[in-house]
Amino acid sequence: MAEIYERFAACHGAIFITPVHWYQVTSPLKLMMDRLVCADGGNPDPTTTHGKHADEAKALEVAGWDFPKHLAGRTYGMVVHGDVAGIEGTRRALADWLDWMGWIDAGASARIDRMIGYYEPYATSHDTLDSDCVLQEEVANVARAVANAVGALREGRLHRADEGISPPRPK
Repeated sequence: MAEIYERFAACHGAIFITPVHWYQVTSPLKLMMDRLVCADGGNPDPTTTHGKHADEAKALEVAGWDFPKHLAGRTYGMVVHGDVAGIEGTRRALADWLDWMGWIDAGASARIDRMIGYYEPYATSHDTLDSDCVLQEEVANVARAVANAVGALREGRLHRADEGISPPRPK
């Protein structure tokens, strides 16, 4: 997972694509999300807890440490797909997480949720996906929007609307 953080640290933007598994993102994506949050802030020196000693970790957290959000300022797009239910909630949860991380959404056309093979068998879902040319064009539009946002970001024309506003309840 460490190499993934390095790649995120080097990027200007990313597209997250996930199926919905029981109203949630997939477990590998959730693990990545948790690790990115920890890598992006949290305890700046893991050796201070001498391994996994909860009392030491709690004392450090209560004493306070800066949560720098090293990954803030990147732009994102997403494609969430499912076959029964849960696409809207999953898209929102993913967008809320990225917003909390300080990422900048690449616009409405960069965030889509779609049903693929609604209530159809899993066995044929890949065929349904492969034949859905409209969805493929929508995914291409997500990529175009993120590419446009990355260009604007690199030119200094894209900023978070809430840049410079301090949250009254920082985590």
